[in-house]
Amino acid sequence: MNIIVLHDQVPDSARKDEADGLIQAQAVSDALHELGHQSQLLAASMDLGRLKRDLQRGKPDLVFNLVESLGGHGRLIHIVPALLEALRIPFTGASSESQFTTSNKLIAKRMMRTSYLPTAPWFTIEDVRDDLPALEGGGWGAGEAHRPGTRPIPLPGRYIIKSVWEHASVGLDEDSVVSADAPWQLREALENRLDQLGGDGFAEAYIDGREFNLALLSGEFGPEILPPAEILFDNYPRGKPRVVGYRAKWDEDSFEYHHTPQRHDFPDADSHLIERLSALAIDCWRLFHLHGYARVDFRVDESARSECGGRPWILEINANPCLSPDAGFAAALHHAGIPFSQAIDRIMSEALNRSVTSSASQCGQMFPDSGPLP
Repeated sequence: MNIIVLHDQVPDSARKDEADGLIQAQAVSDALHELGHQSQLLAASMDLGRLKRDLQRGKPDLVFNLVESLGGHGRLIHIVPALLEALRIPFTGASSESQFTTSNKLIAKRMMRTSYLPTAPWFTIEDVRDDLPALEGGGWGAGEAHRPGTRPIPLPGRYIIKSVWEHASVGLDEDSVVSADAPWQLREALENRLDQLGGDGFAEAYIDGREFNLALLSGEFGPEILPPAEILFDNYPRGKPRVVGYRAKWDEDSFEYHHTPQRHDFPDADSHLIERLSALAIDCWRLFHLHGYARVDFRVDESARSECGGRPWILEINANPCLSPDAGFAAALHHAGIPFSQAIDRIMSEALNRSVTSSASQCGQMFPDSGPLP
């Protein structure tokens, strides 16, 4: 097959997380060649007219979509799959709708809350008003029924300031964790960091506990859960916030980078917790109509109310996690005994099957079965 590997346009002054897009694009291209396909790399820029012409000129049988942003803006991640849908070109990964709803963390959290999936309480700048009363004691009980602007804020408390749209932990590090005694302090913390967060941010209750991520890969009978990973905060000083931020992921000279290893093997005591995390990951796959591959990130607190050794909270759903050889998804494949090229083949097969099913459905709508001819 003729396949276009579509990736972010990487500027000359790219950050490490941006430059990594070329590494994963080349890794996917190499796997496609190993599978016997022809492939070409194509960068997606803000010039959608040119991108449309390049796609039509390339006449791909399939596009392997690795685009995470346009022009450096994560909030535009859904534009490329929307263009591919408009051009009716089969492509891997999530639809434009799924990319949009998972990339906007507030929309994702509201959808999870509506579906009774556990996600930590949160506040936007609009929620944090001076006339909004605080809930003394720092309890979270009311937070589980959060309705913005209609309930007290659990204060004093600890919150982590996050970007609404950006991935790769942009703007996220240990100084993103703030303590607040009054609503105005949360508002001030948000306002001070908006530029680093891509213009939109929110405050989420900080879960001081274990961190897990679960990778999912499409299979013959639905999504397969790959071996889960736990991020260990190795030798972290007492009081240092445990955050997998930008330094932990990309700054090779930092303490965080060298003290956040992953493990994939767990004791029997964690078996119930792993089962619970796996079930929640499948719930997310179904709720957001994900395809091909994905990753769900969790924090697990030390709640004594939980029967599985802690209460899990869903942090984020990544509909197109990084496929670089040194990334977490590749590590999960390795521990599952799945060759990288085989995973690429499964992602492609799911995309092609979905395209055939969609075409058949459209054909059925155009020419419905009206019964036998007289």
